[in-house]
Amino acid sequence: MYQEHILLPNKFLSKSIKAYYSEEYLGYNKQGNPDYINHLKNDFNEKSEKILYLSAEILIDTSKNAIKNIIISDNIDIVCIIPRAKKDYCYAPSQLMFKTAINTIINNIKVVNGLDFIKRHTNTKTTHFHNKPEYGGDGDLPYPGITKDTCHISLEVKGKNILLIDDIYTKTINIDEDCIQALLDNGAKNVVLYTVAKRI
Repeated sequence: MYQEHILLPNKFLSKSIKAYYSEEYLGYNKQGNPDYINHLKNDFNEKSEKILYLSAEILIDTSKNAIKNIIISDNIDIVCIIPRAKKDYCYAPSQLMFKTAINTIINNIKVVNGLDFIKRHTNTKTTHFHNKPEYGGDGDLPYPGITKDTCHISLEVKGKNILLIDDIYTKTINIDEDCIQALLDNGAKNVVLYTVAKRI
C-alpha cells in the first residue's frame, strides 16, 4: 500500500514532481511510528545485529511491492538512492543497512540498479539532527545545488526515467528536492520520488 503526493517547485526544485510514500512518520517512539527506519540509520552504531536485520526485513516487506508497482506504472529505467550525508567510508556497514535492504529489493526486479549512481564525495550536515546540531558533524546544511557540489552523478542517468528512493520525506529539509534537480540537470528525462515514510 502506498500513497501519491506532489513535490511543488521551490528554490531547490524547478518543476512539480510526482512522489509516493508507504508510511506516515509521526516521530520516533510515538505509537504507530515506523521506528525501524530510525533503527536502520543506526547513527551511533549501537543497534544489535538482530534489530538491524529485523528492521531490514520490515522495510523490505513494506516497500517491495510499492517499488515494483511504481517501476511498472512510471516506466522507470533506473533506481537511484539518496546518499547518506557523509562519504560512505565514514560509515560502518551496519550504518548502511537501509541501502542494503533497498538493494535486496532492486536486485529482484528487472530494472537497472543505480544505487551507486549518486556518490557523496564531500561531507554534508546530517539533517535529521537539525534539533541537535552538535550531532550533525562537518559539512554544510542544505542549499540549492548542494547535491551537485558534494556528489558524483553517473552519466548513465541521461535520458532515463529515474526512481529516486529515500527513507523519510520531510518537506522543509529539501534534500530530496535538491537531488531530484541535480538528476534533471544531469539530463534525466524524468524523476519520481519514493520514500518509505512521509513526515506528517
